[in-house]
Order: sequence, then structure tokens, then C-alpha cells
Amino acid sequence: MAQRNGQRGNRSNRGRRSSGSGGPGGPPRVVVEDHAPRSPVSLPSQSTVGELADILEMTNVDTIKALMRLGVMATVNETIEFEIAAKVAASFEIGVLKPKDREESAAAVKVGVDEEMTDDNSVTRPPVITVLGHVDHGKTTLLDAIRGAKVVDSEAGGITQSIGAYQVNKDGQFLTFIDTPGHAAFTQMRASGAQVTDIAVLVIAADDGVMPQSLEAIDHARAANVPIIIAINKMDAPGADIDRANAQLAEHEIIVESYGGDTVAVPVSALKGEGIDELLESLLLISEIQELKANPNRPGIGVVIESHMDRSRGAVASVLVKSGTVRNGDNIAAGMFRGRIKSMVDGFGNVVTEAGPSTPIEVLGLNGTPAAGDQFDVVATDRASRDLVAARERQASKRKDTRAATTMAEVMRRVQQSDSKELLVVIKTGNHGSIDAVQRAVEQVSNDEVQVRVLSAASGAINESDILLASASNAMVMGFETMVEPGARRQAEAEGVTIRTYDIIYNLVDEVEDAARGLLEPERKTVVLGHASVLEVFTHGKREQIAGIRVTDGMFKRSGRMRVIRNGDEIFDGAITSMRHLKESVRELPNNFEGGVKIDGFHEYQTGDVLEGYEIQVIRR
Repeated sequence: MAQRNGQRGNRSNRGRRSSGSGGPGGPPRVVVEDHAPRSPVSLPSQSTVGELADILEMTNVDTIKALMRLGVMATVNETIEFEIAAKVAASFEIGVLKPKDREESAAAVKVGVDEEMTDDNSVTRPPVITVLGHVDHGKTTLLDAIRGAKVVDSEAGGITQSIGAYQVNKDGQFLTFIDTPGHAAFTQMRASGAQVTDIAVLVIAADDGVMPQSLEAIDHARAANVPIIIAINKMDAPGADIDRANAQLAEHEIIVESYGGDTVAVPVSALKGEGIDELLESLLLISEIQELKANPNRPGIGVVIESHMDRSRGAVASVLVKSGTVRNGDNIAAGMFRGRIKSMVDGFGNVVTEAGPSTPIEVLGLNGTPAAGDQFDVVATDRASRDLVAARERQASKRKDTRAATTMAEVMRRVQQSDSKELLVVIKTGNHGSIDAVQRAVEQVSNDEVQVRVLSAASGAINESDILLASASNAMVMGFETMVEPGARRQAEAEGVTIRTYDIIYNLVDEVEDAARGLLEPERKTVVLGHASVLEVFTHGKREQIAGIRVTDGMFKRSGRMRVIRNGDEIFDGAITSMRHLKESVRELPNNFEGGVKIDGFHEYQTGDVLEGYEIQVIRR
């Protein structure tokens, strides 16, 4: 070890650097005595301080001093992240290269990406189009009109509950469509659909406008970095208002061409088959601009869209081939499962022997059901598929700690379900001297409304006893500069206990603060929207009444609530069940407009009553 440190020091002396200052308040700098230029160095995503010193050809002492100037206290054997290491290199005026993931095998290849594509062997492939949108806005009905099938009638309640993929022919050109569920319960499946697409079609009902799941669909499409085409459906429905839909889209930075933007919006009626040709032509035009290519001569690669276990056929996986060709009898690996293709079926139920780029197929022959979004590969031999699956399992094990971070939401849910505003924590530290500092830092997060209570604080590795304590108390386990015993990790998974480990105390405190903030009740603010006078009262049915009104200030929203004020006193408060202007049902009544409203549970309007519309805004604290 002494010899190694000596060699490190000699390397450092060849390009000796001395500490300096970048000016008052500026970042610390060092001056190169010999002004020898240094090439950028490649830094891993994580490294110890000693490893960083080796890479930078600096002594351990100089590297630790640079870290201290950045406010990071670390010993030579402690691990630091790439961002911190890059700042240390910058202080020595050394450029850095971004870290590359050094995964074990082809398992690390980005899902569905063809890295063997070249100008010589690539050909134009059909676009993959994902249909997104709010529930009951007509996504599946639109696909029915495109491919001449009737799927929506067979779905539970008319709502799509699985992902289907289909390929259609438009004037000799193929287009692949993925029908993703629009219901909120299937958000994750919809996200998987957006990840494999080239173009996203956002279906908006002209009579309903932009809804919450429409916004979710926009977010998924934007995250996938794909162009969006708007299909404004139900143009034949009463109350259809294309201008309102376009205006609502503009509020969310989707500017259609008629508003001077670059987003294509096509009005359609899926039931009557109107506007379908214009939509397909727009899709083909955008795909032509994208110049979508794939290499059909390589082994097939693709993405799992969904899978299930069939009682008679075994594991069935819906796969989208992104590049290459998949043939009957190929050895395959899909996610954590493998097998040999026994049969392939296309989106129309026809048995096929091979499938090229952008073709959706159902594959039989896997030994399990892979998850949506998993990588699908054709490999040369059964042994190769075994090795590939084993490599993926090792990678999944390495990423286990990272994935555990998502269970913080589960911790918050459980704590919020209990009436107490108390966050319980079990703390383990790497050495005894850190216990008091970590405990005090965590407990200082408490305030008058939320208490952070440390159930136990001790040194050593996180063990099964800590998990039992946390499980019995609905607490989370937080480790500082320590490790987790294998048995404790297995027990935490079984008990649903969250384990988080940190090497920087500020990160630990920040997460506790975020968790405590999430326990606070959101602030509810009442916002008055407007007022109206009751001009006339109409009878509807045996006992219901409709108030004929004129809005005197502000505006009324159908999604809001209403107070009935008579002679200065509030006599009723309820939800708006109906709002009309002339004979049309409307969502808003602006100032000076006349219309009719019904309030849930109130049937005693009088001429001269004042109606006050308001809404309750929920603000996260």
C-alpha cells in the first residue's frame, strides 16, 4: 500500500498543481505549474476517493482537500457520485467524459434499438402509432374504423383493459397501431405503450374536451419524445366544439395548426367513419418526414407490449418487432424469461411464420410471462438465451436498491391512512460516533404539525431485528454509511418495509423533510367564481326545479359548487348537476349570459335569489 501511495504521489508531482482562488466568492481553483495540457478523463458513475485520485493522477491528500472545498467530507475509501467527482476534476482544470454504463452483455441494450443499422442494410419500416387519450373518448372505436373490426363491443363495459396491436394497409403502405387503455387504472400500461411508439395519436372527444387522462397521455408522449397528432373525435355528437378543444390544448402548450402551431389536428367521427383517410394521410406524412429505418436482416429485437398465461396455450406474449426478423422456431429471450417460438399470431388472429420490423405478433413458447416494456431478443442458441436471462437477473439484482426508492410513496400512504401525523424512523449508522449527529438532524425536521420520531438509533449493519421493529411500527429504516445484511433485505421485501441508505447526511435529511411535508394536510382554499340572479323558476318533472338565471359578474363552472343566498342569508350549498345555455349543455356560463342551472338536492328557488358559484382549490403545502 505504501508503494502504491508513493507511485501516486510521483505521478502527481509530474504535473504539480497548487491551490488557488477563483476570486472572492468564486470556486476554488488550482494552478498548473508546467501548464501541461490534460486530456479529458473518463469517470465512472461511482468511485472511491482513492480511485478518483488515481484517475486524476493526484495524491489522496490533494483530492480530499478539493472535496473539502466543495463542502464534502469524505475519507479515502468512501464512495462519491459522478457529479461530485466531476466538480473535483474541474477544480484541477481537468475535463471529464460522461460515465458509460458498463453492463455485462447485450442485456444492457436500450429496449428495441437497432445498433447494427447502417445505410447499406437498412430499409424503410412502417411507423408504430400509439393511440392515447381519456376513457370513453373513442380510441378503440377509432381503431375499429381504421381496421374494419369490431373490438369495442367485446370489451368489459366498453373500456379497453389490455393492450392490442394491429397493422393496417393504407394504399400499399403499412401502419402499426397500438391501442392503449385510457382508464386511470391502467396508466402504467399506457406509459409502456408510449415508450415503443414513433407517433402518438391523442384522441380528444369534441363534446368533452381535454380531461385529466388526456393530460397524462400528453405527458407520456412527451416523455417518449415522439410527435403528437390530435384526433378530435365525436364531431357528430351534440355539443361538439372543436374550438374549445383546441383552446384547451393550447393551455397545455399543444398548439394546433389552425392556431398557428405545428401540431396536426384532424376532426374525425369514428362512428360514421369520417376523417379517417385524412388522419391516415397525416400519419404517413409524419412518418415519411421521420425517415424510419430498420435492418430486417439481423436477428429480431423488439419490445414486449403485454403478456398473460393462457390455460391451454401457456405463456402468451404480445411483442412488437422493432428491427430484424423473428421466425417460427427461433430461440428467444424476453425480459427474465426465455424459450423457443412454437407459434406466432398476428393482430388479426392469423398464424404467421415470420415477422419483420414494426410488426406486432403474439408469441407462444416462453417459460413465463415477461413484463410490459421488457426487451425481446432472438438469439442463436438455447445456451445464449440462458446466458442473456442470467445477465438480466444479475443487473436487476444490482438495481434493486434503486428500485426500492419508489416504495417511499407506499410508506407515505400507510402513514397518511393512520390519523397520527408522525413519521417513525429506525436509524443505523456505520460507526458509533455518527449516531447522535444523525438522530439530532432527523428529529429537527419535526414541527408543530408533524413529528419525526426515531424509534431506534444504533451502529452496525441493518439486520433482521431492525426490520421487525420497523414492520411492527409502520416505520422506515434509514442507514447512514452502513450496509444491509442479505437476510434483512429479504425480510424487508416480505414485510413491505422500506430501506434507504445514504452516504451524505444532507440527502438523508432532505428526504425526511420531503416525507414529513407530505404528511401535512393540503390547504383547501375557497375561490368565488361569480354571482347570478334568479330571473325565473321552471318546474321539471314532479318536484325538480330549474333556475333561470343571468350571470351578473364572474362566471359559473359546471365543475364547481353553488350557494343559494336569499335576503342576504345563505340557505343552501350544493353541487351543480346541470347547466345549460339555450338548449345546449355547457361547462361554463360567462358574465352577462343567461341560462338554466340545477343544484343537487335543492328545489325551492325564488325569483330574486342570488346564486354564488365557487370552487375549492387544494394546495399542497
